[in-house]
Amino acid sequence: MPHSAALTSPASQPTTAPTTPIELYVAVGGSDLSPGTKSRPLASLEGARDAIRRMREDAPLTRPVIVWIRGGDYFRTDTFKLTREDAGTIDAPIVYRGYPGECPRLIGGRAIQTGWCHEITNDSVRNRLDPTVRSKVVEVDLRANGIEDYGEMSILAPMFELFCKGKRWPVARYPNKGWMHIGQIVEGDVGEQPKLVDGNKQGKTFQYADDRPARWRHAEELELHGFWWFGWMDQHVKVAAISPARKLITLVETPGGGIRKDQWFYALNLLEEIDQPGEWYLNRATGLLYFLPTEDFPHNPLICSTIKEPLLVLDGTSHVTIQGLVIEVTRGVAVVIGGGQDNRLVGCVVRNVGSDAIVVDHGKRNAVVGCDVYSVGGTAIRISGGNRSTLEPSENAVLNSHIHHYAQRKKVYMPAVRLYGCGHRIAHNLIHDAPHQAIAYDGNEHLIELNEIHHVVLESADAGVLYSGCNWTFRGNVVRHNFIHHIPHGPGLGTVGVYLDDCHCATAMIGNVFYDVLKPTFIGGGRDNKIENNVFIECDTPVHLDNRGLRWDHFRPGGPMYEHLKQMRVDQPPWCDRYPELARILDECPQAPLGNTLLRNVSYKSSWRDPEAHVRATSKKNIDRKYMTIADNYVTDDDPGFVDAAKMDFRLRADSVVYEKIPGFKPIPFEKIGIYEDEYRASLPIRDSAPPTRARSKTTRPVGP
Repeated sequence: MPHSAALTSPASQPTTAPTTPIELYVAVGGSDLSPGTKSRPLASLEGARDAIRRMREDAPLTRPVIVWIRGGDYFRTDTFKLTREDAGTIDAPIVYRGYPGECPRLIGGRAIQTGWCHEITNDSVRNRLDPTVRSKVVEVDLRANGIEDYGEMSILAPMFELFCKGKRWPVARYPNKGWMHIGQIVEGDVGEQPKLVDGNKQGKTFQYADDRPARWRHAEELELHGFWWFGWMDQHVKVAAISPARKLITLVETPGGGIRKDQWFYALNLLEEIDQPGEWYLNRATGLLYFLPTEDFPHNPLICSTIKEPLLVLDGTSHVTIQGLVIEVTRGVAVVIGGGQDNRLVGCVVRNVGSDAIVVDHGKRNAVVGCDVYSVGGTAIRISGGNRSTLEPSENAVLNSHIHHYAQRKKVYMPAVRLYGCGHRIAHNLIHDAPHQAIAYDGNEHLIELNEIHHVVLESADAGVLYSGCNWTFRGNVVRHNFIHHIPHGPGLGTVGVYLDDCHCATAMIGNVFYDVLKPTFIGGGRDNKIENNVFIECDTPVHLDNRGLRWDHFRPGGPMYEHLKQMRVDQPPWCDRYPELARILDECPQAPLGNTLLRNVSYKSSWRDPEAHVRATSKKNIDRKYMTIADNYVTDDDPGFVDAAKMDFRLRADSVVYEKIPGFKPIPFEKIGIYEDEYRASLPIRDSAPPTRARSKTTRPVGP
């Protein structure tokens, strides 16, 4: 895909002059027996879809169709689905669009009525509540009001949740923010005098330091959500027993990977821990819901999620646009665009989602444009498509969108954007406030450019803002002209800007600006990566390179890296033409980090180190081998000529010393980075949420986030 590809390609442009569109109207209180005019609107999206189908029974559509959706709440009990028979054409596209100035909302849930809320009269329940809120917590009998399916308490699978005024209400937890920490591990049986060890992968009993768990002995369905062994793997685990006298917690089973001292967790699903407005607990056996109301309720509706299936599906359609809607409250995925071409989700708000918000599954030139996506349980936008065997690009895209507060239930590997396949473009987005990654990519020829990303990787460790790895054939990806800043440094191995893990190859990192990032660029043993024309500002280790491929069994013949290589015909066109270095990789010690370049970068107030020093220190042979070409980098503690560093305007003035020190340095289009106002996006958020002083947000967090 050309890196300058616009939203639409010539093949998707109309071939004739614009014509007056056919207009249909949908409104709350309308009737699907109506003609769909402005004065006599239809009642449902299905009514509009079926009206368009009837139009085509005699002849194909010859002009565009706009379905105007008037403001109001459209409560859904099932999926609104469009298929191939609902497709538009280049000259007759179909648009389902919110009426200007109004707010139509597709809602996959039911409102909790104020009349359902009652004072708690059961003393055994009241006595379990925190004394400060006993008179304020209300009870709702869901079963008596027809809500009987609650799902199971889960890290991501469909389950009952509550949402109010665009925000997810939290399941009652302790602590309300942050984490508890694992103390010493108990080896074997708990016994009268348990044997304590510093770490045990097989253990499932551990010490805790807090007095709070003594209150949880009678809790039903108590679970702990923790990073039990690794800083990049989280899991829900049920509690088998609590011993307040010895301050021990025993889990029902050992989490995957085991448990380790000083790792972090919190407790959830606790009636006893309702102490903050918006916290809730559901007894699934009785169907009784308990919550502490916020100031927004009852002035704003409290809605519980009920639908497990997607709210909106485009299955094989083409030339269909969904524009200007609020799509919210579902236990599963909100929107699926499956196949087809030139479909767009434009200017929509997608929020309050239990799982992934938007899935673009294959197809050509399908796009998410100008959307706000937030309050998401899993990944915000997941994209696949293109053909890796032929290196044919999908040209699917995520453009000019504001994505934040995602991965709210499953904490890791649920990025803002997840890419699979070949040839996607992710550009001009603003991404922030998340526990783990911003963008993760598998495959080839993706373009990630002009995005602003900050305050991510907030609750995990040994993790990256952008991430890919573990496959020699992932090549041709470009990360350019992004602004990545204020990334907390985290515990242990810390956090990374662009994390090329486990011998990832051939990503070009060009013209990016990194500010206050522990390790902005990280090459974990890979080959043919480029770090060129970047600016590093107050970063600890701007460039990391290692030779793990030469040291770890994972990369030896017969391992998964070789299996991935066999799956692609790397010695035949188009692969051998596009990636000649890959075609000869087995002849050149594939485990060695060869062919990397570090050229024409600026390091300002950063701890610049020789990136090959670690490689040489850990090499048992060929210690003088050249793994990286390093030239024309400028390191300084003096302002190199930023327009206004105090206000985070890191454009370089025309008289910047950088152009003298590095004659080949190219200006970075810093002013074009991030989201912008256009016909789809009516307003812009504040550029960033960093402290007004722009002070460094570095946090070492020696024991957990």
